[in-house]
Parts: sequence; C-alpha cells; structure tokens
Amino acid sequence: MLAHQFAMESPMIQAEAVEAMEFSELANRYRVSGVPHTVVNDGKGNLIGAVPETNLLAEIQRALAD
Repeated sequence: MLAHQFAMESPMIQAEAVEAMEFSELANRYRVSGVPHTVVNDGKGNLIGAVPETNLLAEIQRALAD
C-alpha cells in the first residue's frame, strides 16, 4: 500500500502488486520469503513486512545512491 501511495505522489515512482504464489518465478528471482516484500530498483533495495514510511523512503534513497 505504501509503495502505491508513493507512486501516486511522484511520477518517478512506479508500484505493482504481484501474487507471489501465482508468479513463483518472479518471487524466486527477488527471493521473496515473506509478504509484503517490497523490491526497490530491481533488487537494489528490499523490505520485508509492513514498514513505516520513513523506512521505505530511506531504502529508496539508499538504492538511488548506489
């Protein structure tokens, strides 16, 4: 949900929700071990579980700095 809210606020952010059981190949590629699992910049950042807005923002900033 939070990633979608970020995407609604900025045209530079895209968010998609994927059913891990239905798309197992995709889940395996990003090593999904729990849900929700947020992948940032094609795997440069990952968050597992529901996280506060500040954590997601920090992970996005960290992934962009790499």
